[in-house]
Amino acid sequence: MADPSSYRPKPGQIPDSPGVYKFRDEHRRVIYVGKAKNLRQRLANYFQDLAALHPRTRTMVTTAASVEWTVVSTEVEALQLEYSWIKEFDPRFNVKYRDDKSYPYLAVTLDEEFPRVQVMRGAKKKGVRYFGPYGHAWAIRETVDLMLRVFPVRTCSAGVFKNAARTGRPCLLGYIGKCSAPCVGRVTAEEHRELADAFCDFMAGRTGTYIRRLEKDMMAAAEEMEYERAARLRDDVEALKRAMEKSAVVLADATDADLIAVAEDELEAAVQIFHVRGGRVRGQRGWVTDKVENVDTAGLVEHALQQLYGEEAGDSVPKEVLVPALPEDPEAVSQWLAGRRGSQVSLRIPQRGDKKDLMTTVQRNAQQALGLHKTKRASDLTTRSRALEEIAEALGLDSAPLRIECFDISHLQGDDVVASMVVFEDGLARKSEYRRFQIKGFEGQDDVRSMHEVIGRRFKRYLQEKERTGEWEEAPETSGTPEIPVTSETSGIPAPDGEAREDDGRPKRFAYPPQLVVVDGGRPQVAAAKRALDELGIDDVAVCGLAKRLEEVWLPDDDDPVVLPRSSEGLYLLQRVRDEAHRFAITYQRAKRAKRIRSSPLDAVPGLGETRKQSLIKHFGSVKKLKQATIDEICEVPGIGRRTAESVAVALASAAPATPAVNTATGEIIEEDDGGSTT
Repeated sequence: MADPSSYRPKPGQIPDSPGVYKFRDEHRRVIYVGKAKNLRQRLANYFQDLAALHPRTRTMVTTAASVEWTVVSTEVEALQLEYSWIKEFDPRFNVKYRDDKSYPYLAVTLDEEFPRVQVMRGAKKKGVRYFGPYGHAWAIRETVDLMLRVFPVRTCSAGVFKNAARTGRPCLLGYIGKCSAPCVGRVTAEEHRELADAFCDFMAGRTGTYIRRLEKDMMAAAEEMEYERAARLRDDVEALKRAMEKSAVVLADATDADLIAVAEDELEAAVQIFHVRGGRVRGQRGWVTDKVENVDTAGLVEHALQQLYGEEAGDSVPKEVLVPALPEDPEAVSQWLAGRRGSQVSLRIPQRGDKKDLMTTVQRNAQQALGLHKTKRASDLTTRSRALEEIAEALGLDSAPLRIECFDISHLQGDDVVASMVVFEDGLARKSEYRRFQIKGFEGQDDVRSMHEVIGRRFKRYLQEKERTGEWEEAPETSGTPEIPVTSETSGIPAPDGEAREDDGRPKRFAYPPQLVVVDGGRPQVAAAKRALDELGIDDVAVCGLAKRLEEVWLPDDDDPVVLPRSSEGLYLLQRVRDEAHRFAITYQRAKRAKRIRSSPLDAVPGLGETRKQSLIKHFGSVKKLKQATIDEICEVPGIGRRTAESVAVALASAAPATPAVNTATGEIIEEDDGGSTT
């Protein structure tokens, strides 16, 4: 635990300008990012008597080992830089909303010649128009199914579309009238795009025009005694009305707005967002967060706005954002939102009327979400804590292993030998820190030797990071408060292009040691891992192995394994860690094997890209025929010069002959006839 006075800047060093500041720990990791109108006043709040600080703030400042800042011109720039740094450094003491799922959107691919309506998740793509988000994908499909009666837009994949165009037969939707079948030319590209535009207009809230037009056409058809057409139009009107009923009118003035509500207690907070477009609720989403910093409702709202709109632009940011409490600097936030949208954005608290009533509904949803989350989380936290305690007790550890690393070796009969390292923190997988290894020290199959190599390489990197950051060096004795060195980062001057930044706060590959190393295997693998650690002089990391046969836990230097009860939560956690390492290793091994199988002698030709490889294969028909060609004949291929042709000839001549494939049914050898593989 650090003393904040040991790294407190001198009063005259901190400017009284707007800016963004970062607290770093002893490993130079960024643990907290904040912004301030006045850096001097804000940072002074962190260096008062520890007893007067909020417990979470006290934990942060005692974990930190240094503080840095960057001066900016305006509060809006500070807001933008704070958001960028939180995204970049992922500080542990900042509020981060955990979204438990990827929300589906109804998407129309307007960038294609024949736009397609589909369900999309993940990052938004340019040229695609989105509606939502929706709570469930089935809700989108129900809405689309109703609307395809009136707007028969293409919904099929590219493969189905091309196959229908090739055969001249549309899919089932084309036969039942729920697709205009542009694949077989029933409508032109222009007519199909008009249908897609009309579909988007209807989804955007311009519904009255289409329903009135259909009702008018229905009455005209009835007067002309075209009763079948009138009945079809009647069904179309009913389908559109049912689609509209799925998103009932909540604001009568056709408002475009997002409503954000927060429910919180001392430890956690839940945020709910309702997306209202054209006066109708078009989507809903929610987040939950741990309150790891001392933050009030206004601060939670500001963090939610940053996460919600930080990657959005244009119409994705509505004209109006309704919140339960205004951020500390509402003008700066409004200006930032306006910059994202490209026009004015109103940020306010609803006081009366329909918007106030709808905010009450959103608030009720937030309270229910927090209650449901706490019910799940209580069980989850209890189980994980019990598992870690059981592991610590069984292995004789001084404390619960908050960071566990597991290693596994994978190969196929001695070929493509690889290893994996997976990381679990607080009993949960931390996939951003997973690592993969290729065994380089020897050829062939030897799991024990492979494990020794991988553990050695991983912890050599750890020691190199410790030495690089100076953790082994004794700090010189100084009097007074240490000064913060002025760098390009603290002064606000960007580093020169191409210059590597020594300590940028990003998580390093192998910078942090685990409390427990788990290896997939029994006594030999554990002994190899322990030997690798002993050779490096590391004696503060526990090692164990989990053998698959009887799920026994092996410890170094013990003749007998530790047998955990089958119902033990600790054993279950070790099994999950081991299985995840096995999955990650075998996935990498299969990818390497597939890449090796797909390799071709042409891969060894320097400067020969994929396009020219395909040109050579297409021209000659196969690698076998290309081998028989002369240099002059290779030069006849477009884009192949004489020097390249010579390189190709040399590479093919020096390539080892491929092992022939054998038809297992007939026993005959199959000749090579394609780009390097046997069939």
